Amino acid sequence: MLCVLPPFLHAGCATDPPTPTPESAAAASEVLTRYEFAQVHMGVECRITLYAPRREQAVEVAGRAFARIADLDAVLSDWRVESELNRLNDAAGGSALPVSEDLYRVLDLAWHAAEATGGAFDPTVGPVVRLWRQARRDGRLPTPDALAPAREAVGWRGIELVPESRSARLSRAGMRLDLGGIGKGYIADRVGDMLRSERVSRFLIDLGGDLLAGDPPPGRTGWTIQVQTGLGRSSALEAANAGVATSGDTAQYVEIDGVRYSHIVDPRTGLGLTDRIAATVIAPDATTADALASAVCVLGEAEGLALAERFPGVRVLIETAR
Repeated sequence: MLCVLPPFLHAGCATDPPTPTPESAAAASEVLTRYEFAQVHMGVECRITLYAPRREQAVEVAGRAFARIADLDAVLSDWRVESELNRLNDAAGGSALPVSEDLYRVLDLAWHAAEATGGAFDPTVGPVVRLWRQARRDGRLPTPDALAPAREAVGWRGIELVPESRSARLSRAGMRLDLGGIGKGYIADRVGDMLRSERVSRFLIDLGGDLLAGDPPPGRTGWTIQVQTGLGRSSALEAANAGVATSGDTAQYVEIDGVRYSHIVDPRTGLGLTDRIAATVIAPDATTADALASAVCVLGEAEGLALAERFPGVRVLIETAR
């Protein structure tokens, strides 16, 4: 299947499968067994379910997949002080820094995602996210004196990328990147690439709720995925060669003075969302699903559905609590 997608999604797009060779045909005739693996990374349980002809192969491939997750987390995490992302954050307002291929690639995807969503998804929301993390711990709203400079530091157009030198720059001092709305999807896509390169095409990657489904299990048309939004409804969907992401205030929120604020911050206001909404996005890749799930929640039901309609191959399930 050839995916026709907006520019910021090409890196995660599945392309037409290669023409079968005698070797691949022989591999396809082998009896496949289901294997499941789990490790904790990025503060969440990461699960990989795959089909392989031999346990030894499954264990080896899963080990490399988890190592890839750990390596990418070391690059993209805003929690790890020593991460490559935070080195770029600490240089905000200064000169462009050379960055790794993965960081450059995800920044390019995030920039185009922000452009495509009109800023409803914004990877530079880090300064206000920091304030809301503190607000959840303290049970107090950020003060106007703290919120004003944090809001001024937000703006995706301040990300400057130089492809010739594979370098990046944050144009204003105080800017901070937070890739929480796209990072897990990007990691899932890269792990999916790795599994396919190892001739393991039937897999389901679950990174704490951000999923990438590969080819379906033998004899089936897709992977059955149970979606729980936390707003009172649970539903099952089937997916193959697709990313699935759910965003909402299911678990991370704070109630202050009788108002419930989501951990999802509206980049336009710097405030946590107060409308209870959850969005599940099914897309041709996990990067797309991750970014659009956040953007749909920020935009709300009507605008979120209108946004999703602009992306081929994307479906959105929205639940609200009124």
